Amino acid sequence: MKKGKIGVQMMMLKGKVEEFGAYETMRKINELGYHAVEVSQIPMTAENVSELKRASLDFDIKIAAMSAALEPMLPGAPGETLTDDFEKIVSDCKTLDCNFLRIGMLPLTVMGDKDKIMDFINKAEVMAERLADHGIELYYHTHHLEFQKYDGEYLLDLIKNNTTKLGFELDVHWIQRAGVNPVDFIKQYAGRISLLHLKDYRIGQMNLAEVDFKDMSKFMDIFTNTIEFAELGEGNLDMNAIIEAGLESGAQYFLVEQDNTYGRDPFDCLQTSAEHLRKIGYADWF
Repeated sequence: MKKGKIGVQMMMLKGKVEEFGAYETMRKINELGYHAVEVSQIPMTAENVSELKRASLDFDIKIAAMSAALEPMLPGAPGETLTDDFEKIVSDCKTLDCNFLRIGMLPLTVMGDKDKIMDFINKAEVMAERLADHGIELYYHTHHLEFQKYDGEYLLDLIKNNTTKLGFELDVHWIQRAGVNPVDFIKQYAGRISLLHLKDYRIGQMNLAEVDFKDMSKFMDIFTNTIEFAELGEGNLDMNAIIEAGLESGAQYFLVEQDNTYGRDPFDCLQTSAEHLRKIGYADWF
């Protein structure tokens, strides 16, 4: 029977890497039963690359994907980019035996401008072709903003319909937040996805203790901002249907992520999500 591989998006563990180091963070990931990671928002210093490599070998954790911006999010913004640091990023991929790179988001400088977006799309496709020569596949990660419409077409569909080499890392929470059915949308991207982000979608509790109802604008601000990122099984998404749609559509890695843990230790959140995935039938995907 065909199976995928469940892993962890390490963005949610960047504080742990800062506190304990990459190796000890990976040790804890292993103790929770995960054996694949996506490395994102972790500085790719020589030490971190070395420690990720050592941990990958010691704990049998696959470096499934890494994150790399195409160009700076804002002019002069810090961080490596494929445009300026191509050789270094490729070298890190080779060191870590990783053949998936993902762009996390559109640069802030192009958002809202279709001509600039089309220029970004063209650059991303050229970069995908360049990386392919090194055995590395380039993917684009989605949020909700990619469901803005330009001349009646989703921004994300603009990217898909104007590329062939570039792949997609769909994020089911953000698809739901955009008002689109994740299961149906995943199927539309069959053959273009290898990476899927699993995070649940929860309506949180409202804290109205300090709201003065004479000013209803404060109440409305709370009322309209109750959507939360949730541990798997703690929200409203049909994870079985999502995972099966992902598998049928070509996804290989199913990466657990939670952008905000609302005060919970992220390791505890990952344990909750792992327990849910095992409960619903995916214990042998870890």
